[in-house]
Amino acid sequence: MGRIVPEKGEHYLIQAFKQLETDKKLVIAGGASDTDDYMKQLKELASDNNRIIFTGFVQGELLQELYSNAYVYVLPSDLEGMPLSLLEAMSFGNCCLTSDIPECTEVIGHHGFSFKKGNVEDLKEKLQELCKQESTVQDYQEKASDYICRKYDWDVIVQKTLMLYQE
Repeated sequence: MGRIVPEKGEHYLIQAFKQLETDKKLVIAGGASDTDDYMKQLKELASDNNRIIFTGFVQGELLQELYSNAYVYVLPSDLEGMPLSLLEAMSFGNCCLTSDIPECTEVIGHHGFSFKKGNVEDLKEKLQELCKQESTVQDYQEKASDYICRKYDWDVIVQKTLMLYQE
């Protein structure tokens, strides 16, 4: 979910997903940011696999449906700031798998999974594990929303910010 640009690592995800033994589908939701070239490359990479679906840009009810019905949310980024789509995914109770960059691992803490950044084989192995371990995925799904909503509680953040300014 989000911008489709090389630094988000969707190409790693497609390469890993194509090697999985699963009947699950990979849904890539989002639009190209600056150029359509990368999107074309991704569609070509996925062209031999009918389990990979590109939705284009989504918002509103459709976005909520995608978050609500995801088995696992994957963020394979090479580079991030504060990944809002990861916060949203966890708030919807998703089991999350991210690259091991600090910007992602600091968000998920011990409430998600990570793989070595840019390592398609490690991503594939982690995804395959999660596809086979439905009870583990369900356990993480049940805890994700409470964890992320407590960690990033807007009222607490506002109070801490005010205290900082008052000092």
